[in-house]
Amino acid sequence: MNGETFHLIRTVFFLIPMIGIYTIVLGILSIGSSVFDRRGYFAHGCARLWSWLILATTGVEVAVEGLERLERGRTYVFVANHQSIYDIPVIFWWIPFQLRIIAKESLGRFPMLGPHLKRTGHMLVDRSRPDRSGIFGWANALTSKGLSLIVFPEGTRSADGRVGMFKGGSFYLAVQAGLPIVPLSIVGSRHVMRKGRLTTKPGFVRLIVHEPIETAANPDPATTEVRDLARRVREIVRPAPDAEASSRA
Repeated sequence: MNGETFHLIRTVFFLIPMIGIYTIVLGILSIGSSVFDRRGYFAHGCARLWSWLILATTGVEVAVEGLERLERGRTYVFVANHQSIYDIPVIFWWIPFQLRIIAKESLGRFPMLGPHLKRTGHMLVDRSRPDRSGIFGWANALTSKGLSLIVFPEGTRSADGRVGMFKGGSFYLAVQAGLPIVPLSIVGSRHVMRKGRLTTKPGFVRLIVHEPIETAANPDPATTEVRDLARRVREIVRPAPDAEASSRA
């Protein structure tokens, strides 16, 4: 039996059933708690435990650099490159902040999931017709609730580890609300589970937390300003993942 066959069998008969159990049990606890805990803190704790269990079960080791650059109690917009679905558990477990996401509006149509996401502070957006005023209000509310945001501005996972262009829309709310942006570089997660493949392998991932970038609140930023910021953040995030991709090519 070769290595690929072993890891495929391990994924299908061990990892998928185990992760399925974690997801169902913690999902039920998370959804149930949101009825009483509108801040979503307990639900976030479930998400963090789910993340740790997935990383531990899969055999993913993570080295984190730069956490000392973050200030406890502040609201940040964490901006990361996207290599694998494992990026989400890596960030949720290793970034010690109450994190929320911007999700597709279609998720709100699910009877239990939609209300749960809304109650616990996540934002549901129609990407074809985004409500900028609604997003602006939600971004301002993050600070008062002690929440931070995580976005993947590439819009999709990278197939080869190289960092794609960052979409300016992901930065719009940060500039509107004057929230500091924290660039994150995720290196190596694509080797745990590559895009388009089922097989999952143990691996080593680096998570680099770069220096926060302060923004000045501007309710109506120019498109060029937002795009320039997106390019600037991409240049900070890009070198480490691109270097890893080139070395493995």
